[in-house]
Formats: sequence, structure tokens, C-alpha cells
Amino acid sequence: MYAAATLAILVVILLPLVRALLGPTVYDRIAAMNMLGTKTILLIAAYAFLTDRHDLLDIALVYALINFIGVVAVLKLIEQGNFYTEGKTVVNNEQKMKEK
Repeated sequence: MYAAATLAILVVILLPLVRALLGPTVYDRIAAMNMLGTKTILLIAAYAFLTDRHDLLDIALVYALINFIGVVAVLKLIEQGNFYTEGKTVVNNEQKMKEK
């Protein structure tokens, strides 16, 4: 049963991969990469139960946390342009010179 689930997850991984490559917007690509990470976590968990190596579940949990933090960081980078602001967009030097 776990072998069938593992094969099904491998097939389903192709769908977000195609969306990540063909997505019309950057947000579609980010959502596809998030789905790809989630499917990878499911694949690791199914493989852990298939091979009776339950220590791999810890790796899946860490990968889930890294996937979440990575998506939040990329979305912040896209929205604000950098990681360092506190909710404000940074005005570049050319815009400051135009204002003077």
C-alpha cells in the first residue's frame, strides 16, 4: 500500500513541476514550488513507512519548516525588494536624487 502511495506521489509531483516551469506569473511559480515541497515531504514520509525507517520523519519535518520559511522569504523579497526593511519599501538613490 505504501509503495502505491509512493508511486502516486511521484506522478503527482510532475504537476507542480510543470506549473513552476510554465506559470505565467511569479506567484504561480512560487505556489507551484510550495506544492512541490509539500509533495516532497509526503514522499519522504511514505518512503519512511515503506522502508520502516521512522527517523526519516524528522527529516521530513525539518524540510517542511525550511519550505515554509523559504516561501515566506521569497514572497517578502518579491514584495519589498529586499529582506531588511520593516514593512516599508526602500527608495533607491535615483528616486532620492529626483526629489532634490
